[in-house]
Amino acid sequence: MQDPTTRTDRIAHVELDDSTILSRSEDVERERTAAMTDLVADNHFVPLRAVEQGHGGPWTLRLSVADGRLDLWLRDGDGVEAGAIGLGLARFRRDIREYFAICDSYYKAVRNPSAQEIETIDMARRAIHDRATRQLQEALEGKVDADFATARRLFTLICVLHIKG
Repeated sequence: MQDPTTRTDRIAHVELDDSTILSRSEDVERERTAAMTDLVADNHFVPLRAVEQGHGGPWTLRLSVADGRLDLWLRDGDGVEAGAIGLGLARFRRDIREYFAICDSYYKAVRNPSAQEIETIDMARRAIHDRATRQLQEALEGKVDADFATARRLFTLICVLHIKG
């Protein structure tokens, strides 16, 4: 079995452009930390244009949101800038809004536990997250080869970047 730290088809480090985020709740900070940790620990990520231009991973990824766009800034395994991938975020607005709402309900339910309520809300949260993940994979098609788990964690980080306090 190959040592995951030697694989080049992965993200080795991820950063968020926090300049647009005013504050985060403890719940959101936990989500961010978990998504970033899980993403770096286990992912499959190959930016196709960067590879075509001779760059190789493992990749450093910096995510930023500005002017309705998500930018994924890349550095290759040697630390050299390897371009950026831009995605319009209009297609994700509804999913992000629904995800925020269901997460808020989930965090409230966890504080006043009712097993049935938590389970129902968590199922809805997963369904919204899965739908948005498939949409993100479609948006990345032809730009990035990424598995479902990687796209799922990236969607969580996109949501974190949308928090305005």
